[in-house]
Amino acid sequence: MPAPAATMRAAIWREPGLIDLSEVELPEVPEGWALIRTAYVGLCGTDLAIFGGHHPRAAAPLIMGHEFSGIVIQSKSPGIQPADKVMAEPLITCGQCRACAEGDSHVCRNLRLYGIDYAGGLAEYVALPGDRLHVLPQDVDLRIAALAEPLAVAVHANAAVRIGADDVVAVIGGGPIGLLTAMVAQHQGAGRVAIAEPNETRRRLAQELGLDAFASVDVLDRHLKQWTDGEGADITFDCAGHPSAAARLSGLTRGRGTIVLAAVYKHPAELDLRQINFQEQILRGVRVYTRVDVQRAVGLISAGILPLDRLSLQVFGLEEINDAFAAAKNGAEAIKVLVNPSRNSGKHGTGSQDER
Repeated sequence: MPAPAATMRAAIWREPGLIDLSEVELPEVPEGWALIRTAYVGLCGTDLAIFGGHHPRAAAPLIMGHEFSGIVIQSKSPGIQPADKVMAEPLITCGQCRACAEGDSHVCRNLRLYGIDYAGGLAEYVALPGDRLHVLPQDVDLRIAALAEPLAVAVHANAAVRIGADDVVAVIGGGPIGLLTAMVAQHQGAGRVAIAEPNETRRRLAQELGLDAFASVDVLDRHLKQWTDGEGADITFDCAGHPSAAARLSGLTRGRGTIVLAAVYKHPAELDLRQINFQEQILRGVRVYTRVDVQRAVGLISAGILPLDRLSLQVFGLEEINDAFAAAKNGAEAIKVLVNPSRNSGKHGTGSQDER
């Protein structure tokens, strides 16, 4: 691979509401690390929280971006070769706390992430430890590979439960995590998967994917009761993280059913704990993913098992970073907004073959 110049372009978050394009030094590549030319970076709700100054850990100046794919330019890590296509597993763990010692490093007491606590992918190049990279088949579309990190979140949420062939699954929220969670549940053999999502575009896509989709939790609740003789969903995934959803979770779910909190609440929310007691429901929190979850997500992408190419993607160049954040906040034109630092200008949808 050709050697990059000594500097690179990067989107730098300076303060709440301000991100600009700057020329910065190329990152160093210590022993055991690799230098990646960033292909696509997904923007998510965490990035929007950082941009608005609402994330509790992120500190400016910062190169954001923790969902990304790319191509290896230089490697000092065994098993990682120049020209490899890779996706990033951005977790940084301490290796010393009880969770890490017991093999549960995804809930490390001191968990940090590249793109949140340290420089991430919103730059032409990024350096990462080799053990944070997953090599992909050469024929994988790097746009789809940029979905591997949020797909791992969905895989982890589904791994928290055992889905049976007759199970009715409810998903609150049809954003990227909600749709991916529903798709994984569907793939794992759920008898019926239904989503509550007010956005018409997302709702229509869910229906095209073979999911039942309704405009509100009220309508979803009515259908759940019709399908289950008044019992409710066997498993309910909260992928919205909204107080109005929290108040409804127990009522949507059958006695001895399971509620999975896939979304991260920003503030305490009202939850009917009395009803959870009386129905002996399981309330399960989940956070990010394990390495096995990431490997499974990569495997799903590599094998083309899920119809991820049907998800509408909107791609911006790095110099359009403010437009990209505006589009991600609006959420009307695409399921996922991606930034391609290698592009010079213009935005495009899923039809582009750039950086395949």
